[in-house]
Amino acid sequence: MPMPSSRFAPAPSTSQRILFVLTSLTVCLALFAFGLQWRGGDLVDSARLGDNSLLPGLQKEHLNSPLNGHLGSNPDCTRILPPHIGMFPHYIGWQYAIQNKHSSKIAITSSTSAGLEQILPWLYYHRTIGVTHFFLFVEGKAASLNSTSVLELIPGVKIIHRTSELEENQAKSRIWKETWLSGFFYKPCNYELFVKQSLNMEMAIVFAREVGIDWIIHLDTDELLYPAGAPEYSLQRLLNDVAPDVDMVVFPNYETAIEREDIEEPFSEVTMFKKNYDHVPKETYFGLYREATRGNPNYFLTYGNGKAAARMQDNLRPNGAHRWHNYAKTPNEIKLEEAAVLHYTYTKFSDLTSRRDRCHCKPTKEDVKRCFMLDFDRAAFIIASTASQEEMKRWYRKHVVWTDKDLNMKLMRKGLLTRLYVPAAIVQGLQEAGVFSNAVQAGQANLEKTLQREKIQSSSNGTIKTSKPLSALEKSLQQDKNIFNIPVTSNQGAAGGRAAAMPPRSPPSTDLIQ
Repeated sequence: MPMPSSRFAPAPSTSQRILFVLTSLTVCLALFAFGLQWRGGDLVDSARLGDNSLLPGLQKEHLNSPLNGHLGSNPDCTRILPPHIGMFPHYIGWQYAIQNKHSSKIAITSSTSAGLEQILPWLYYHRTIGVTHFFLFVEGKAASLNSTSVLELIPGVKIIHRTSELEENQAKSRIWKETWLSGFFYKPCNYELFVKQSLNMEMAIVFAREVGIDWIIHLDTDELLYPAGAPEYSLQRLLNDVAPDVDMVVFPNYETAIEREDIEEPFSEVTMFKKNYDHVPKETYFGLYREATRGNPNYFLTYGNGKAAARMQDNLRPNGAHRWHNYAKTPNEIKLEEAAVLHYTYTKFSDLTSRRDRCHCKPTKEDVKRCFMLDFDRAAFIIASTASQEEMKRWYRKHVVWTDKDLNMKLMRKGLLTRLYVPAAIVQGLQEAGVFSNAVQAGQANLEKTLQREKIQSSSNGTIKTSKPLSALEKSLQQDKNIFNIPVTSNQGAAGGRAAAMPPRSPPSTDLIQ
């Protein structure tokens, strides 16, 4: 007798359930991957809708250069940079919109004698966050022919050499007749540099007007702007959102707290910083002041009064290296709550001797006051001038290097120390993308052509027109090939005229409490 049919199908077995789950998961993952690929194509296409400017350092001729191998100009998934540059996701050949018609033109002016290994990461980092122009007053290494041949090829960079003509023009500056900078005149070393920076800033204002700059900033080449709080980590967005009636924006400074004494590339190796007094609670700052100073003269090793961006307008003038002012009015100034300027001070042991070699003062407590404005600079100069190499290293480890991990963690939890990874990630990403090496390679090719022309001229005319022998130029060219591992009008007003220039100042000390 046949069995009566059941109204229900037999329950699936355990193996059938597992097979169903695995099949469904595979299909879902495939759909998800397809969606990501489709969105990635849209992202790259949308990046091309803005300005036609290439990623800084990647000129059109570099896109198909041997350095990029088989890579063409149409980005796809095979041309994404290595995944460890995730915080800086460039595509080779990706159109990078530095500026559009609604963006501000931002200029940085600097007086520098540094080499390319320091200037290029500094310069391209700031191009990445939105700086459009650079006015570089160069001396020393920065003024060498092989350095300027690289820098002059970078769009937006203007090189100003310290020539006799420049000094004659600056000798006629109205600054010498004003009182606001007179306290720094005719003094050596840091005071002399401070006056020179102010005179250069005054000239940079003229250059900025000629190209229609909206904001101008003075920075040293050991400082990076940190536009925290702005969308897309953009200095453009940060300054575009400033109210129209604001004349000056102050970036409080954070100071590096290095954890090793063998730092070679500070911008890409240092991630720990001591926060500014303006960005931490006063109770925390003064409560942990002694622990944070670690026996040094002050909370920061060097200055604590940050740097400022000034809106370009009539009667603008410098107010020392840290601020701007106006001959006709007192500027309306605001201080940023999140953004900062990162000061990479004394990050390399060699900074002790390099600073010593720039100043010709006696290593006594009385004489160093003529040369340096800040106590730590004075102490460092004396040590570098009188101690042995081993004594200098011990002093450096004690006063500069943060080796106490327990103290570091304590101050990190309390908010005096902080980790900032984005600047290092950007610099590393730029280096691994070949931006620095491309720039040096292009500059060297240009220099080699110049040397070849001068050799031809010298053989035909019997004279050489370069400022130093060709053998010296060729030697410096060969040395620089290894830097980045390259294969072979105004009315004076009382308010502006009387305000004294702001010098480098130490952060508040516990004396304020007393």
